[in-house]
Amino acid sequence: MPRLTTHDTIDVDALRVGMFVHLDLGWLAHPFPLSSFRITSDEQIATIRSLGLAKVRWSAAQSHVPAPAPAAAPTPPAGPSPEEIARAQHRAALARQRESLARCEQQFAEAARDCKRATELVATQPQQAAEQAAGLTRALMDKMLGEHDLCIRLLGEAAGDKASAHALNVTIVSMLMARTFGMAEADLMDLGVGALLHDIGKLELPDRVRHREDHFSPAESRAYEEHVGHGVAQARRMGLTPGASMVIAQHHEHADGSGFPLKLNTDRMTALARIVALVNRYDNLCNPHLAARALTPHEAVSLLFAQWRSRFDTAILGAFIKMMGVYPPGSAVQLTDDRYALVVAVNSSRPLKPRVLVHQGGVPREEALILDLEKSDGLGIRRSLRPQQLPEAARLYLAPRPRVAYFFEPARDEE
Repeated sequence: MPRLTTHDTIDVDALRVGMFVHLDLGWLAHPFPLSSFRITSDEQIATIRSLGLAKVRWSAAQSHVPAPAPAAAPTPPAGPSPEEIARAQHRAALARQRESLARCEQQFAEAARDCKRATELVATQPQQAAEQAAGLTRALMDKMLGEHDLCIRLLGEAAGDKASAHALNVTIVSMLMARTFGMAEADLMDLGVGALLHDIGKLELPDRVRHREDHFSPAESRAYEEHVGHGVAQARRMGLTPGASMVIAQHHEHADGSGFPLKLNTDRMTALARIVALVNRYDNLCNPHLAARALTPHEAVSLLFAQWRSRFDTAILGAFIKMMGVYPPGSAVQLTDDRYALVVAVNSSRPLKPRVLVHQGGVPREEALILDLEKSDGLGIRRSLRPQQLPEAARLYLAPRPRVAYFFEPARDEE
């Protein structure tokens, strides 16, 4: 998609259906799934006008409105050659690819800042912290709702501190799962607020016990587990709903009764807490406190299913694997044609054929196109690999990230 320039502006009163516009607002400051889109209804025009903008940027080339008739018909120049057309198409595809990733990274960064602000307010302004968390959850939910498919996207950079990135990862994946179950908006709100704040009890712990380690003494383990009780007390101070509070209270419980603090089983856990308990464990496997212990997303899914399935609700675990795929974004893989690749995105409703960045010798990484396996007949994934198992050239080219961070976008961008 061509970049819009600052001088391609138009008065909001002159907007028409068919115009492709760009809103120079933060992603959370407007109700549209994307900041760049083609107007399809008068209702969208009314919404844009309600945002208080006098002008917006637009792209005539991407708009589906009649162009003004030329004053005179000049002699048409010679048409481009097939090679020139192919190069132009490649450049356009690369531009769309970069813009899509940059948009997701910007949106994640905005959301991470809001998450951090909410956490910082918990101790001194608990009610304002709750309002901040609810506002962020509402913004995320508004972007997710609708009939369109969503693509779960691996980010190139995980903006924000580790705690905010973890909270946001758990929130986004949990809410996407709830969306697949068709949960009501009130439940989505409770889930999102509870997931964003599930670890707030750790604010009262000493740094040395905020992350459980194998060498912990029994006393240190008990101190770590107390973060759940601290979180419940904070939820009460914030005036959170019972649904959100139960997510905080039960996010370390297990379906088989082996969790803490109350050793509840599935029957005594809420559905929202069962979702967050699973997603929280997945993210902790991929993004542990000590990076050297990180599992690949594929390894984390395999471990959850093969060894720990009794700890989680069977239906929720099945839905999680169905949504994320056997090779979630962030997995290093070898394709059936022996090339190496990095999974960068999955369609949450059709995850078996993800989009991958392929190692291509002779093609600079910044010019490599992402390959959609759904549109590549006969090509699939043969196996998953740890980053250190990749040949050095492929590892340097694909550059698997030590921190896995996810965001979401419509599965098919507008052309």
